[in-house]
Amino acid sequence: MTENVNEKVIRGMRGGVALAVFIVLFAAAIGMIAAGIAASSTTDDPAYVALSAAGFVFIVVLIICLNGFKVLAPNEAIVLTFFGKYYGTLKEDGFYYVNPLCSAINPAAGFGTLGKKKISLKAMTLNNDKQKVNDEEGNPIEIGVVVIWRVVDTAKAVFAVENYSSYIATQTDSAIRQVARQYPYDVSDNGDEKSLRGSSQEIANILKAELQERVDMAGLEILEARISNLAYAPEIAAAMLQRQQAAAIIAARQKIVDGAVSMVDMALKKLAENHVCELDDERKAAMVSNLLVVLCGNRDAQPIVNSGSIY
Repeated sequence: MTENVNEKVIRGMRGGVALAVFIVLFAAAIGMIAAGIAASSTTDDPAYVALSAAGFVFIVVLIICLNGFKVLAPNEAIVLTFFGKYYGTLKEDGFYYVNPLCSAINPAAGFGTLGKKKISLKAMTLNNDKQKVNDEEGNPIEIGVVVIWRVVDTAKAVFAVENYSSYIATQTDSAIRQVARQYPYDVSDNGDEKSLRGSSQEIANILKAELQERVDMAGLEILEARISNLAYAPEIAAAMLQRQQAAAIIAARQKIVDGAVSMVDMALKKLAENHVCELDDERKAAMVSNLLVVLCGNRDAQPIVNSGSIY
C-alpha cells in the first residue's frame, strides 16, 4: 500500500501571519492570568481562579501549537504525517505554519538527529568504495564508482524504502557487479567490443541506466554515474602488466618490420633505377638480410667496410 503513495505538495499558512496571531494570543493568555491573580487577591470568587487556570492552560496549548512553524531553505522539503497517514510535502522555501499535530519524517536522518527531519533535494554525491569483482573474462578487478543523485519524489523516498540513502548505496554495489561482468577489462584483440577501460563513456551511460532502473521505486534520479577507480586485483596485476608490455613490444616490432621492409624495397628500386650496380638474386638476398638486421636491430650496427670487389 505504501508503494502507491504519490507525492502531494502542500502549502501551509504564511508563518509571519501565524506568528502575529500567536503573539496576540500569548498576550491575551498572559492578560487572563494577570487579571485572574489581581482579582482573586481582593475577592474569594472562584471564577477569577478559574480565569487564571484557563490562562495557564491556554499558554500550554499555544506552546504545543508552536510545533506547526516550519522553516525551509531552497532545495529542502519536509514530509508530514498526520497520525500515521501521509499528510503532504512542503517543498517551497520560506516560513510556514502547518497543522501542529503533523510530524516530520525522514528515515535517512538516523538516530540522534531528531531536529534534522528535512529532506535535501540538492544533488548529492555517493563515492562508492572500491570493490573486487570479475569482468567478462573472469579476471578479478577492483572498481569504484562515483554517483551523483538527488531526491525527486519525497513520498516514494520516505515510504517506499526503509532508508533511501543506504538503498542507493546497496543498489550501486549491485549495479557495478552486473555491468562489470558483462564487459572485459581491456579491449579484445579484434577491437570491436566495449571494454571497461577503453569505453568509459559508453560504460558510464550503461551504468547510469542500470542504476536508474533500480532506484525508480525510491523516487531518486541518477544525474551521473562514472567509474572513478579501475585496476586489476593485486594478485594478477603483475602478470597482466607483463602481458600488456608483451603486447606493446609485439606491436612496436610489427611497425618496425613494416617500416624496414618498405625501406629495403625502396633501396633496391632506387639502385636499379639509377643503375648504381647490378645485383643478382643471391646478392639481393644478402643485401636485404643485412639491411633488415641494421634496421630491426635493438643496437646500432657495427659496419664492416669492404674496399675491394663486392664479389
